[in-house]
Amino acid sequence: MTSYHCIIDLKPNANELAFAQAVSTWFGLLQTAGKVARWHLSRRKLRLAGAGFGDFMLVVEFVDMAQMDRAFAHLEEGDHDALRSYTQMHGMIDRAEVGLYRPYPDPVAVERLSLI
Repeated sequence: MTSYHCIIDLKPNANELAFAQAVSTWFGLLQTAGKVARWHLSRRKLRLAGAGFGDFMLVVEFVDMAQMDRAFAHLEEGDHDALRSYTQMHGMIDRAEVGLYRPYPDPVAVERLSLI
């Protein structure tokens, strides 16, 4: 399982509930199409977070890197509903920082294999 973490701040005029609905619509489409395994959106509580953390955290889980590639290519498939959902969600984002994570230690010693 690979996790794609997004730390997000919205534009000043963006509505938080509309953003949550847009995220739900977009990632619901991706999940229904088998492009993501799971996803969830969290909001910072009591403004408690270190420097660099945004107001929202989106975590998207993929079975493998091939599934992640299919998710990133989904907009190129010409689905107008998907494009509308993505544009609505993305248009509310002011800043996003992303990171890609995997379980550790994982069953395949990827780091050791890369040193050979």
